[in-house]
Amino acid sequence: MTRLADYFVLVGYDLQRSGSGEGQGQIVQRFPEKDWEDNPFPQGIELFCQPSGWQLFTERNSPTFFIAVLTDINSERHYCSCFTFWEAVESQQSQNHSRNGDAEEESSLIKPAQLFAPKTLVLVSRLDHAEVFRNSLGLIYTVYADGLNASLENIIGNLLTCCIPITGGSQRTISLGAGDRQVIQTPVNDSLPVSGCSVALIFRQLGITNVLCLFCAALNEHKILFLSSSYQRLTDACRALMALMFPLKYSFTYVPILPAQLLEVLSTPTPFIIGVNSLFRSETQELLDVIIADLDGGTITIPECIHISLLPDPLLHCTQTALSLVLDPELETADLAFPPSSVSASSLRMQDKEIRAVFLRLFAQLLQGYRWCLHIIRIHPEPVIRFHKAAFLGQRGLIEDDFLTKVLEGMAFAGFVTERGAPYRAIDLFDELVAYEAKRMRSEEEYPQKTLKHIKELAEQLYKNENPYPAVTMHKVQKPTEGCHLRLHQRRFPHLDEGTVQWIIDQATAKLQNAPPAVKVEKKCMVPSGPPIAAIVERNGSALANSARRMEVVKNCISYVFENKMLDAKKLLPAVLRALKGRMARQCMTQELHLHVQQNRAVLDHQQFDFVVRMMNCCLQDCTAMDEHGIAAALLPLVTAFCRKLSPGITQFAYSCVQEHVVWTNIQFWESMFYSDVQNHIRALYLENSEDSQEITGEMQEDKSALEIASEQRRLWPTFTKEKQQELIQKEESTVFSQAIHYANRMSYLLLPLDTSKNRLLRTSGLGDVESVSNSFVTNSVTGSMAESYDTESGFEDAESSDVANSVIRFINRFVDKVCTESGVTNEHLKMLHTMIPDIVQMHIETLDAVHRESKRLPPIQKPKLLRPSLLVGEECVMEGLRVYLMPDGREEAAGGNIGGPPLLPAEGAIFLTSYRCIFKGTPTDPLAAEQVVIRSFPIAAFTKEKKITVQAQLDQFIQEGLQLRSCTFQLMKIAFDEEVASESAEVFRKHLHKLRYPQHVHGTFAFTMGLSPKQTIQPKQKEKNPSLNSQQVNDMFHGLAVGVISLGQLGHSTTTLSRNLVKNAKKTIGRQYVTRKKYTAPQWEYRGSQQSLEDKEDEISVSEELDRSTLTSSSTIRPVEKTTTSHVVERACCRDYQRMGLGTLSNSLTRSKNEPFRISTVNRMYAICRSYPGLLIVPQSIQDNTIQRISRCYRQNRFPVICWRNSRTKAVLLRSGGMHGKGVVGLFKSQNAPSPGPSQTDSISLEQEKYLQAIINSMPRCAEMSGRNTLSGFTSAHMNSSDSSEKRQPKLGSLMKQVMGGKEESRGGKWGSIRGGGSRMSSYALNVEIGSRLAGKELLMPQHNGGPSESNFLCQQRASLFIIGDKSQLKGVKQDPLQLWEVVPIEVFDVRQVKASFKKLMKACVPSCPSTDASMSYLRSLEESEWLSQLHKILQISVLVVELLDTGSSVLVSLEDGWDITTQVVSLVQLLSDPYYRTMEGFRLLVEKEWLSFGHRFSHRGAQTLSSQSSGFTPIFLQFLDCVHQIHLQFPMEFEFSQYYLKFLAYHYVSNRFRTFLLDSDYERIELGILYEEKGERKAQQVYKSIWDYIERLNKKTPVYFNYMYAPEDGEVLRPYSNISNLKVWDYYTWETLSEVPSYDWELVHGHYQQMEEAERQDTSAPQSKRKIIWPCYDNRSKVEPDSITRLLEELQNLEMELGHVPDRWKDVWDKIKAIQRTESKQESRISTSLLLSSNMSHHRRSLGVYLQESGVGSTLNLSLDSDNSTSSTPASGKLGGRKSTSTLYNQFQMSESENRSYEGTLYKKGAFMKPWKPRWFVLDKTKHQLRYYDSRMDTECKGVIDLAEVESITTGTPTMGAPKTVEEKAFFDLKTTKRVYNFCAQDVLHAQQWIDRIQGCLSDA
Repeated sequence: MTRLADYFVLVGYDLQRSGSGEGQGQIVQRFPEKDWEDNPFPQGIELFCQPSGWQLFTERNSPTFFIAVLTDINSERHYCSCFTFWEAVESQQSQNHSRNGDAEEESSLIKPAQLFAPKTLVLVSRLDHAEVFRNSLGLIYTVYADGLNASLENIIGNLLTCCIPITGGSQRTISLGAGDRQVIQTPVNDSLPVSGCSVALIFRQLGITNVLCLFCAALNEHKILFLSSSYQRLTDACRALMALMFPLKYSFTYVPILPAQLLEVLSTPTPFIIGVNSLFRSETQELLDVIIADLDGGTITIPECIHISLLPDPLLHCTQTALSLVLDPELETADLAFPPSSVSASSLRMQDKEIRAVFLRLFAQLLQGYRWCLHIIRIHPEPVIRFHKAAFLGQRGLIEDDFLTKVLEGMAFAGFVTERGAPYRAIDLFDELVAYEAKRMRSEEEYPQKTLKHIKELAEQLYKNENPYPAVTMHKVQKPTEGCHLRLHQRRFPHLDEGTVQWIIDQATAKLQNAPPAVKVEKKCMVPSGPPIAAIVERNGSALANSARRMEVVKNCISYVFENKMLDAKKLLPAVLRALKGRMARQCMTQELHLHVQQNRAVLDHQQFDFVVRMMNCCLQDCTAMDEHGIAAALLPLVTAFCRKLSPGITQFAYSCVQEHVVWTNIQFWESMFYSDVQNHIRALYLENSEDSQEITGEMQEDKSALEIASEQRRLWPTFTKEKQQELIQKEESTVFSQAIHYANRMSYLLLPLDTSKNRLLRTSGLGDVESVSNSFVTNSVTGSMAESYDTESGFEDAESSDVANSVIRFINRFVDKVCTESGVTNEHLKMLHTMIPDIVQMHIETLDAVHRESKRLPPIQKPKLLRPSLLVGEECVMEGLRVYLMPDGREEAAGGNIGGPPLLPAEGAIFLTSYRCIFKGTPTDPLAAEQVVIRSFPIAAFTKEKKITVQAQLDQFIQEGLQLRSCTFQLMKIAFDEEVASESAEVFRKHLHKLRYPQHVHGTFAFTMGLSPKQTIQPKQKEKNPSLNSQQVNDMFHGLAVGVISLGQLGHSTTTLSRNLVKNAKKTIGRQYVTRKKYTAPQWEYRGSQQSLEDKEDEISVSEELDRSTLTSSSTIRPVEKTTTSHVVERACCRDYQRMGLGTLSNSLTRSKNEPFRISTVNRMYAICRSYPGLLIVPQSIQDNTIQRISRCYRQNRFPVICWRNSRTKAVLLRSGGMHGKGVVGLFKSQNAPSPGPSQTDSISLEQEKYLQAIINSMPRCAEMSGRNTLSGFTSAHMNSSDSSEKRQPKLGSLMKQVMGGKEESRGGKWGSIRGGGSRMSSYALNVEIGSRLAGKELLMPQHNGGPSESNFLCQQRASLFIIGDKSQLKGVKQDPLQLWEVVPIEVFDVRQVKASFKKLMKACVPSCPSTDASMSYLRSLEESEWLSQLHKILQISVLVVELLDTGSSVLVSLEDGWDITTQVVSLVQLLSDPYYRTMEGFRLLVEKEWLSFGHRFSHRGAQTLSSQSSGFTPIFLQFLDCVHQIHLQFPMEFEFSQYYLKFLAYHYVSNRFRTFLLDSDYERIELGILYEEKGERKAQQVYKSIWDYIERLNKKTPVYFNYMYAPEDGEVLRPYSNISNLKVWDYYTWETLSEVPSYDWELVHGHYQQMEEAERQDTSAPQSKRKIIWPCYDNRSKVEPDSITRLLEELQNLEMELGHVPDRWKDVWDKIKAIQRTESKQESRISTSLLLSSNMSHHRRSLGVYLQESGVGSTLNLSLDSDNSTSSTPASGKLGGRKSTSTLYNQFQMSESENRSYEGTLYKKGAFMKPWKPRWFVLDKTKHQLRYYDSRMDTECKGVIDLAEVESITTGTPTMGAPKTVEEKAFFDLKTTKRVYNFCAQDVLHAQQWIDRIQGCLSDA
């Protein structure tokens, strides 16, 4: 029994203190005046009575009632029922007048200024009977207001002395003495909350989703604030949330109604549930971490910084569904055609219970099986219980679930375990639900109606709990008359007589003391545990079968190990290691190992020990720190059981080899392990006791769980004697103590490393500090930095923490303190433990030292022999192989991956460092692939990034550190050093790598050091004889330091800074080299008999061959050489090309030929004007050299405009220069009123510049000659075949220009689709307004039909003879002068930094370091984000624009950045697209030598080749150019003489530094170092090539690897590639890899590899020969293993010739013979057969067949039948007929579908319709479309008519009619009758007619 109410308080307005501002309340009276002993009076009631503050009102309000909740220091809740009414305030004046009489008193009462003050009746109780309190306080008010005949003192006294039972479902009728009667029903079970209708109300107010959100937020311990204008609603909402959380209890701040004066409480850092009146909404706006629920508005506001973990998905969905079933039962039937007549929701009270039932089920499902994870560690004197969170999450499979994890870590759940963990107590509805209803709930998940039925059953029980006697309604409580609060003459609430009330209370208290004590009968019992978790979590059948197979493998392997069948075990081991990724297999392994342990010990031999340790490590490496599956827990006893004898008396246990795992450093793991063991021992303790007393029921006892035993013990506890109780307590305590000692030993085993000098694991995992122990493990990659900073982080050096033993001792001490305090170990025992732990650790360290010493003497495990890589001639090994493992990276193919195939990685081998490469060579660790050899290498010069990594590999437990090496040849090596590799060796390897990568000088690169012994590398004698360089410079240059930078600025003024030899020789070279004029002869290639000569109709310059080569170089040691090597002068690459194009002359005399527009200028012969330009330059004939010197200052790096190519047809020229300075040509366009940049000198320079540009324009043919085709307005397709209809499709040039500059243009068809900006991610460029308008205006001019311009609209001032492509940023403020004949095109281009950043992202996308876990960062997404393709798109777009301008007769100056990056890319591509010569191998070489080498692309700087350029990083400008060429090659596969391999070869070797070709930044630097004019004769060995071109030339003679078999060029063809991103392909150079060999670009190495393989195959004749070849992805080089058909035929031919003893012909000779035969055959035939791709006439195949024949194509589809088809009119189905005159039309109009649907075709004469003549037509029979189409001619692409074969009725022989061909036989005529008409046909002869009839009949019969 307990009191219904503890205190009655009367609180009024404090008039005395009201003057201070805000009103205050004061307690007028309280009863009883003394505090109860068991329940002190709560403080602060006056604040909670008026939460909005005490205020006076001008009118009376209706009385209000609400319940505030106060929580005391003991977490007891006090329910304060507040009943408030209003009384008139008597002012001072009215009090004075009241003495004068009643009339005046009345008049004073009705004054309008009358104020009313609130007064509150408060009832304080620990019980929550809201209705009873409302009625009781209402009764008191009624007695006072209506003046009933009852004593208020009596009523209050009776109220305070009324006692009721707390629980038990009893009912009690009470009367307070005013003729009233109330029935109080107590809940049946007090553990279940009482909610009334509050839960249903909150769902009505907020809705399902919002309430679920609040529910999860409360469990996640977030701050929750309710807002409402009603206080009772606030209380109800808070009460509802508490009820929903059952069986968890909220243990943080809980204030349903917070007074205004206490609003600062909302800033508390702890979680809370608080209600505040919505008047104070503005004060809550600044709360950033509080979830605000507005009950009136029905919304909740969640701040951005808060993440609420919601319920796991199936449960969330089920809960939402169940709630909608309860709250909206009509939802299910809403769509029914015949809805049931009565579907109505339950009453509000019932609905409340149904909602609670849903949440009760939810908790039962969430916490199913929780009792199986309780550890009982003490039973007496009080149970101590702990919950094993990790095991629960692991077994439920919810380890990743955020919500449940947070719930289990929360305070509410800790209280739940304390309260409900007890094994022997009273149980309630929740316990029954968890124990008995789990299966039912699972089975009903799919059936909403069954679920609803269960919910209603539970709701019924909850309702009965609150209302055990629902029928009883005998309440009788008087209520005041309506409107009584508005009475004018309301008297004040009387002062109550304290004595009377106290007397009533005393009487009742005395009565109670005499009454017998009421004993609360508790029905205690053993709490049922319910089904184990394994029975709850569903199992997947297929997964079970799969895991069964894996477990079989694991069992077999372990049995082999223990039966000493080591070979069998070794075979199974990889499969076991893979299987151990699964949880079931790991658990199976621990169980199997347990079977082999006898008496806590299992001694193994060394091999067995190694196997067991490897399996244990494999198990542990996938364990998290939580060890949720109990794997580490199961292995813990095993690691101290398995051991091996190292020597007499010294035994090594497995624990010393399995310490490298994070789980051992997690203190929570040790705690749960300790508690689990303690529970087992305590269970055993009581089992022994019970066996002594009850031997018969021993078997029954064995099955009892620890909780069941504990429950039994708790039941018996009161019956035990004091002595017996004390004895049990002592036994339990000593059990815990002994386990603590045991665990101190175990922890020291696993925390002290074998080599105690290495304390890495301990410190990186934060053992020194328990707060830092978390589930994240610091990887060893940061070990070095952490080890130093660990102790000094806090600012002082802790000597102890540097000692591994002390850190372990501290860790164990903390553990012992925690578990012993919780387990109730006595202080004496705890002190003993603290003294023992250091001794335990010290003893163990001594044991370990001996073990470590002995273990070093063990013979090493047999490891694979290190395979040495084959090296190039001249390549030397710098560092012998370090044993490493090559680990898999993000490219999954090598590791088995999604393609399948054996896992080639990880591989075990060694890493070698040579003077040229970094090479890994080894074998896969997987025995199934162990016969293969894995090689991965990259040139050291291509190495870009190194990163230290830690590899937690399953290969071996000792692998620790590793390196990740990345190269710009798209190679990545992730290596892990073997344990035998000392960390010092790894460091030496790194230093060597960096030293070789960044030599101090270019002489340190491999191109210079190859073939030389280290001592010979430096040869200072070469330049000692040079008189003009001082000795300091010589030393600097040749002792590996940076070359002194020699100033050339004032060379024109006879300063002799540069060596005199260089100056003199330059003069001689220029003077003697170009004197005579004759046909230029190409150089003789070695081994080539005939001299090749270029035939050109233009003037040519010849070079006198009798040249003393020493005069050209600064090195006097180079000897004069023979004639054949003079072609290797790079200067002459330019000259050869200028002469080929007829660009200018150079003679010794001053008289120049005036009729030539250009000349070769020697102004830069001493590199005085521009260091990065070649010595010979093409300039306009009229420009003097001294003018050039002045003009050059207007341009960046002095790179003034020079001509580099001329269009042979339109004579338009292509110029290149650096970007312009302000005083240059930009100044010409600046607005006139801009401030002048300087004195008249600047103006004169600008004028000269203008003259220079004018001279270039004047050098071109006049306007009249060009018919206006050099202007944008006159752009036509006249230069193409004017009869070609396709030309009309091409867009106007103006639109092209807009696209390049960023203007928007309607998309058009035709070839120019490639220029559209669609698909580009570059930013849009604003178009210069004036140029844009001009271009747009020109778009309106329509070309005439003959291809000429529309003369009427043609205006001379619109012509632009020269376009200047400039960077937009430099051309700001430019204004166009309409009178000038040039036009500036401002474009926005990317800079080198963007290229560098893009390339890094491209490398990471193509060669990722690890598989992507983030789905959003897929390969294609990474590729897109790199923006590499966008940059290619931009370069190609600009290039195509320039090509088009040049083709229309306008010259173009490309003037971007410094003129050596993007400018070089653009001008090179323009020449490649415009001039077929550059698409040959010789021409491409010339192009690269001229534009990239001679014109000074900074290869050394961009490639970071030396130490000085290391900081600039790698920027692949040249690679980007090669990629663009690759894109064009893909689109035009028949236009290039070289193959894709040729481009890849250049891409690889321009960064490899194997050749000297791409070293240094300019010709000037190459001459300075004496490497420009190196000759072939100086080789140390036959195979050492200094020039990449020599190498390619020689290799090309041996093998067709660089040759493109599809090469069939068309004369004068200008290529216009598509440049949209959708048309660009990722180059397979970036992604392709062959692990079987080194990259195929070092040909000798690869060729040698395959020769060895072939020899091995020939020798191995015993094995049956199979023609079947297995080609592994990413392992085999497909083009070598399975070459394309032509290469195979050439190889077979060579082999046959060798077998016959003939000297094999060169492949090129054979190829040329075949082509010659083919040409003669095709000429002899009247019609050309289409079966031969070799014929150069077959231009229409250019795009279509490009996909079929790549250099690595397997099973090529190329048709090689060299005999033509005799039939002249029939063709095979492989393609259309050839013989097009212009491929440009076919690139636009060729359709694959048409070509593939031609079953039969040829010419037939067809009789026209009535009165029309016979005409020859080209007919195509199409089986696929079942039709006969006809065209005007075989060249025609537009179908003129179609005969549908479905309409054909018959086909018969015909007769000639009028107008038929005369020469044809009669039998060649045939008729085709259709449903519409009869067609008359005539074939060439009878044979063809019969063929046509047969073919058509065949089609008809097939149909």
